[in-house]
Amino acid sequence: MEEVPQRLAVKPSWLISQLAVHVRRLVTDGSAAAGARGYHYRILAALHEFGPASQAQLGRRCRIDRSDVVAAVNELVEQGFVDRTPDPEHGRRNRVTLTRSGLQQLRRMDGVLDQVQDELLAPLSAEDRQTLTRLLGRVLAHHQPE
Repeated sequence: MEEVPQRLAVKPSWLISQLAVHVRRLVTDGSAAAGARGYHYRILAALHEFGPASQAQLGRRCRIDRSDVVAAVNELVEQGFVDRTPDPEHGRRNRVTLTRSGLQQLRRMDGVLDQVQDELLAPLSAEDRQTLTRLLGRVLAHHQPE
C-alpha cells in the first residue's frame, strides 16, 4: 500500500472517508451473502423497533430518499419480508408491516452486521470499540438536522 502524506493521515475527515469506503464494501458483501440489499436492514430494523409505518415514515426514520424506500419496500414485499396494505386511516397511504419471515431475515442480517463490526474493529479492545462508537455517535448527533 502506498504511503499517505502525513497531513492527510492525521485528519479525522480523511480517516473517516477511507473507512467509509471499506465499511461500505464489507456491508455490501455481507448483505449480499444474507440475500439482502442496500436499505433492507434499515427498513426491517425500523419496522421491528417502531412497528408498522407508512413509506414516508420509513424514509424519514431510516434517512432514505422516498423513491429508494419505494424500491426497497417493493423488493421486501416480493421476498415476503414485509406486507404493504392500504392504511385504513389514510386512503392514499400504504402501511408497511414486518412479517415473521422479515423478522427472521432481520436476525440473519444482525448476525452478518455483527461480523462486519468485528472485522472492522478487530484492532480495538472492547472498551475502545465502545468509546469509538460513543464518540462517533456524538459527532453525528451534532450534525443531524433537527
